[in-house]
Amino acid sequence: MSRIYRSHFNSVSIAAAQDIFSLLTPASRVAIIHEVRLSQRDEVQDAEEVMILLRMRSGQTAAGSGGAAPAMIPRMLGDSASLCTVRINDTTIASGGTIVQPWSEYWNVRIPFVQIWTPETRPVLPPSSRWTFELVGTPAKTLVCSGHLIFETIG
Repeated sequence: MSRIYRSHFNSVSIAAAQDIFSLLTPASRVAIIHEVRLSQRDEVQDAEEVMILLRMRSGQTAAGSGGAAPAMIPRMLGDSASLCTVRINDTTIASGGTIVQPWSEYWNVRIPFVQIWTPETRPVLPPSSRWTFELVGTPAKTLVCSGHLIFETIG
């Protein structure tokens, strides 16, 4: 049976490269990423136009550190807890293993970043694998961001 979960963070200062979201699947589950959203609340002047490179990677064997483990909220309240491990805002990025980078894109921080994968293109993570959604490089100015990750587990 599949279950859908949401993890999020609110008003976090981001001043360095980091794993914005990291998801580790257990040995008994497959995970499917449905959506990632980011927004920031600071005013941006024309002279401070900020473009940030975001990327998705998988295959890391070592978790990042420096962030936190947020709650994983089931879509159906009262459903069982997720067996996946989610981390947010790790300033030491996940590393090791055979890392692949299937996707990257720039985010103009003037507008929210919304990535909703279609069923055919959703990242599918096999059991015992790690996936990260990363901010590459240090932003030109500190941003106060909020974001969420929606994922499904099967197994």
